[in-house]
Amino acid sequence: MTDPRQPGRQSPVRSESSAPQVRERDSAASGAPAAGWATGDRFSWEEIHQRLLAGADEEVAEKTRVLFFSGLTAGFAITLTFLGLTTGLAAFPDNPFLASLLYPIGFLYIVLGRYQLYTENTLLPVKLVLTRLASLPLLLRLWAIVLTSNILGAMFGAFILSEAGVVSEAGGDAAAALVEHSLATGWWSVFFKAFFAGWLVAGIVWLSFAARDTISRVLIIYFVFFTIHATGLYHIISSACEVFFVYFRSGTNLGAAAWGFLLPVGLGNTMGGVVAFSLVGYVQSEQQRYPEVRVLSSRDMLFSWKGGRPFGTPRPRTWHDEQSNGEIDGDTPKER
Repeated sequence: MTDPRQPGRQSPVRSESSAPQVRERDSAASGAPAAGWATGDRFSWEEIHQRLLAGADEEVAEKTRVLFFSGLTAGFAITLTFLGLTTGLAAFPDNPFLASLLYPIGFLYIVLGRYQLYTENTLLPVKLVLTRLASLPLLLRLWAIVLTSNILGAMFGAFILSEAGVVSEAGGDAAAALVEHSLATGWWSVFFKAFFAGWLVAGIVWLSFAARDTISRVLIIYFVFFTIHATGLYHIISSACEVFFVYFRSGTNLGAAAWGFLLPVGLGNTMGGVVAFSLVGYVQSEQQRYPEVRVLSSRDMLFSWKGGRPFGTPRPRTWHDEQSNGEIDGDTPKER
C-alpha cells in the first residue's frame, strides 16, 4: 500500500489485532472522544503541579541581591495600585465596586513582570518544601527577603506620593478614612479577611501556570485582585502602602497600625496561601514523590540551605545537548 504522504513509499501494514481500539469509556455521551487519542486543551492537575515546581525551582535559591531588588520593585509598583484606588475612592466614595476598578493595576505590573511579591511565595516555594526539593530555612530566607523588600518599596512609594502631591486632596482624605476604618476593625476580623485574600492570591499563581496565554493571565490577575478590594479583603503590601501614606501625610500611630492591622493582615495572607491552598493541594497530590529528582533528607529539610537549581536538580537531556556532545551524528542517534 502506498503512503499518500510520501509517494513511492510503502506504508506499514497494521494488522487488525494491533489496531487501536476505542473503549466505550473513552467516549462522551455524544460520541466524541473524552480521552485516549484526543489531546486536551487544558493541562491536567499533575501537569500544572509539575510546571509549578519547575518555576519555583528557578527562584527559591536566587541570590539575595536579586531577590531584594525584585521585591523592592514590586513594593514600589504597589503605588500604582494605591494611586488607582484613591482615584476610584474619590470618584465613587459610596460604591466600593466601582472604586475598585483600578485597584489591580499595580499587581498586573508585578505578576506579569515576574517580580517578587510576598503573597505569591506562599505557594511556589512551599510546594518545593512539601515535595522535599527545598529546605525550610531556604523558604524562610526567601520570605524574609521578599517581605522586607516589598514593605520598603511600598514605604518609599508612599513617601513620594505624599510629598509630591500626586494624590488629590479628595483621594488622600479617602485613603485616611480607609485606614481609619481598617484600624477600627477587630484583630480577628482583619485576620480572616486577609486569610481569604491570601487564598485568592495563591490561586492566581496556580491558575497562571494553568493558563496557556497572556490574555488569560491578565484576566485572572485583574478579576481576582479586583475581588479582593471590592469585597473588603486585605493584602499586606497594598495595606502597608496605605498605612505609610497616611503616616507621611498626616501622621498616625505606626505601632498601633503594625500590631492591630498589618500583623493580622500578614499572618492571614500567609496562612491563607499556605494552609488553604498549598497544604490542600499537597493532600490532593497524594503526597507524591518524584523519584527521578533527588529529594532532601529530614535533616537537610530542617537544617540546610539546599534547594533549587544550585542543588543539582536533574533536567532531561535534549537532542541538541547530545548533538553538541558528539553523541548524535547528523540526525540519527548512535547506537549504544
